[in-house]
Amino acid sequence: MAYIKSRKHTVARGLPPFGTAAAAATLMAFALPASAQTAAGSTSTLREVKVEATADTFKADRVSSPKFSEPLVDTPQTVTVIKKEVLQEQGAATLTEALRNTPGVTFQMGENGNTSTGDAVFLRGFDTSGSVFIDGARDIGTVTRDMFNVEAVEVVKGPASADIGRTAPTGYINLVSKVPLAENFFAGSVGIGSGDYKRVTGDINRVLNETGSMAFRLNVMKQDSGVVGRDYVENKGWGVAPSIAFGLNTPTRVILQYQHIDQRNRPDGGLPTVGLDGFYLSQLSARGGNGPQADTRNYYGLLSDHDNVKADMFTARVDHDFGNGFKLRNLTRWGKTDQDLVLTAPFSNGLLTPNIFNPLTWSTRVLPQGKLQRNEILTNQTNLSAELATGSVKHTLNAGIELTREEQDNGTMAALINATNGQLVGGSYLAYNSLYLPNIYRPFVPVLPNGASVAGKTSTAAAYVFDTMKFNEQWLLTGGLRFEHYRTHYFSLGAPATVGGAQTAMTQEKSDNLVTGKIGLVYKPAPNGSIYAAYATGAQPPGGNFAFQTTATTNINNLNLDPQKSKTAEIGTKWDVLDGRLALAGALFRTTNENEQVQVDTFGNFEQYGKTRVQGVELSAVGQITPAWQLIAGLAHIETEILEGSRTSATQQGAQVRYSPKLTATLWTSYKFQNGLTIGGGARYVATQQRSTSNAAATPTSFFPEIPSYAVFDAMIGYEINKNVSVQLNLYNLTDKFYLARVNNAGNRLVLGTPRSALLSANFRF
Repeated sequence: MAYIKSRKHTVARGLPPFGTAAAAATLMAFALPASAQTAAGSTSTLREVKVEATADTFKADRVSSPKFSEPLVDTPQTVTVIKKEVLQEQGAATLTEALRNTPGVTFQMGENGNTSTGDAVFLRGFDTSGSVFIDGARDIGTVTRDMFNVEAVEVVKGPASADIGRTAPTGYINLVSKVPLAENFFAGSVGIGSGDYKRVTGDINRVLNETGSMAFRLNVMKQDSGVVGRDYVENKGWGVAPSIAFGLNTPTRVILQYQHIDQRNRPDGGLPTVGLDGFYLSQLSARGGNGPQADTRNYYGLLSDHDNVKADMFTARVDHDFGNGFKLRNLTRWGKTDQDLVLTAPFSNGLLTPNIFNPLTWSTRVLPQGKLQRNEILTNQTNLSAELATGSVKHTLNAGIELTREEQDNGTMAALINATNGQLVGGSYLAYNSLYLPNIYRPFVPVLPNGASVAGKTSTAAAYVFDTMKFNEQWLLTGGLRFEHYRTHYFSLGAPATVGGAQTAMTQEKSDNLVTGKIGLVYKPAPNGSIYAAYATGAQPPGGNFAFQTTATTNINNLNLDPQKSKTAEIGTKWDVLDGRLALAGALFRTTNENEQVQVDTFGNFEQYGKTRVQGVELSAVGQITPAWQLIAGLAHIETEILEGSRTSATQQGAQVRYSPKLTATLWTSYKFQNGLTIGGGARYVATQQRSTSNAAATPTSFFPEIPSYAVFDAMIGYEINKNVSVQLNLYNLTDKFYLARVNNAGNRLVLGTPRSALLSANFRF
């Protein structure tokens, strides 16, 4: 029987970054399978430093969910696991920073009046912000997720509704929490860096009885930081995550976990896009349609701007082994996230230019916006695993039920408006700020609840079954089917036209059934490799990401619409080479998403016939080339196309999907010398991104039509002072590359990528 075992934890140490040869490294997936069977019977003794490097490998053999019964090498799907060892080497503290280790991911700002906050993730061309999970349970809320209590980040690509229910067409992200272990240790880190960065974390684990079956673990975090290259922007917060385990190394294990995170940030509304190459505004035609670029440190908000988040989560997990391959797991989760946001953002399409030849007289429109949002979830998941045989065929079965209730309340915040003239209180000048000399001490604009609110509740009941059939040592067939019934209720209350005036109430309710599945055939030409073909379906009902439900008839999240349906076909190969230290993978995939909402005529009528296709190739390499030399690398070439678009726009048919670069690549590699020195380097490349869904020839228009490509290089050096203490220095963006990290949908403001910066950390473990 497989119980939870004590895992080897070595001294926390400084580690490395990326390089420039991501494509070459991952192409080894097709060149090395023949060399996979090396030195299997070797009995030579490894030196201590090599044993430690192996224990800290970047390579994961499995994912955390019991629904994936086979090792990753035999799983017919593209899955990237980013372990905590990678995060420590890179000094990555947020989910956004962690996801830089997998290709096909971009990050965006959202609409003008609804700036995206937190982890605004696009995966293979589709918004995946609502498809983030923790330990297999959905984590809702538009917040920045911290990595202090995370063991690994799992990125599962392709339709995954059979695994976890409604989700984005191109996959989901799962965070694996740290849990108590049957060993004693005390670990942590202290870091200081550019941008007034200060952060400390602690991780203590203690065995509470003589048999080692009971253990307690506590993870804590405190951060007080600015943002490199930006004035007045702040990221402050603290977190605590206690957990206790009973029955370790016994047939019945119980784990109780609690996590609280408190953030007090001053958010960044971004910079106007005036001055960037390709920007054009007819108002500035006398100056060629453009003007000087603003200082990148400019802050256009007020000191009262804030993004305050309180998040609580309690989890109870019970695992029981009956014997003979039968296992039961039950997980119960309650979580609540409160967000209080006030953000003031600039817009370069609202320029005031009293003297067009004197930019110092120019002002940019600023829009104060706010949000009071509460997300709450209660879920219970029960999974039964079994191993049995029918004749010569061996089966690994997983079946279960999942019950979930999700709720969201969103109170609308707005700048106080003068009822007489419709302007911001104090006069219209309050709606503008100097473009080149912004004043954070200008008269205060109150952003208060305006009486409008929206509330939604989604309840789901799902049942699923998965089966992996092993016909012999070479052939496996795996498949799964999920049935899910959901009911969504939505209520909105409009703002009164006058103080004490009437409010318009609207309500919607929708229930439906979703049936999704997947199937994959695996051929193993050798014990350490596989070749596979797979097919999967997915579904995303209106309001499925739960953050954007609406009663608007033009919006795909209107509850009266049908669910969007996706399907993916994938063929690939995976190999564990170099005595199993290095995992190589390559796959060709095609995803089609249907039932998208598109405009059918100039009268504003919409129908649900839209179709989008995403296809490409993804390569990866993760693990150790030698016990001292590690890497995690990925490359994705993706082609996107709108197959059925708006009938009112001839240029949309066949256009690319916005924010979907054709080529992305990541690489992080490190080498540990026997004297305790570790060096590393890495790179991230993102090709040009289309900002609009149009295949028309580029012409001078308002705002730039595309986001330029960029490559960013990082480096790191670490030194192990003794077996308990190490130090590391991370250097980011070595060439001080100027690049755009996020751009809003209208293309009139942006957030810059982090300029050259440094982080010095001390890591310890006792």
